[in-house]
Amino acid sequence: MITLRRITLDNRRELFRLEVTKEQQRYVASNLSSVASCYVLTTNGSCPMPFAIYADEQMVGFVMIVYGDTGYDQPDMAKDNYCILRLMIGEQYQNRGYGREAMVKILEYIRSFPAGTAKYCWIPYEPDNIVAKKLYESFGFCDSGEVYNNEPITVLEL
Repeated sequence: MITLRRITLDNRRELFRLEVTKEQQRYVASNLSSVASCYVLTTNGSCPMPFAIYADEQMVGFVMIVYGDTGYDQPDMAKDNYCILRLMIGEQYQNRGYGREAMVKILEYIRSFPAGTAKYCWIPYEPDNIVAKKLYESFGFCDSGEVYNNEPITVLEL
């Protein structure tokens, strides 16, 4: 069973050691960098929500959700909407369905509107990351035609 859990003093080092394959490293920032970005976003008035992804009691991944301002040049839809800015499943846990199960939990969480109401959830992704694109499309995300930091944006109406 997949759960999203807060990052704590007890689990942070395990999270920082969790990595994707070498080939995937160009698609996603390290978890350490992402958690540092959460701190910077928070101190600048944004609302990041980082979580460790667990399969039962084993940490298998990381997700960073942001409400509203992502702190970067943003698409028009960023204001008052949710963004899945980072999502990763550790190399040794891939191809077990954890990414799909995690997306179910992530979207359930977002649809509880923890930081405020929203009409959309959006995700930027590398254009050649076909696996991620197919995963997002399987949940109903559609490309918006907008580009964010040289990455296409896929959008889901909540």
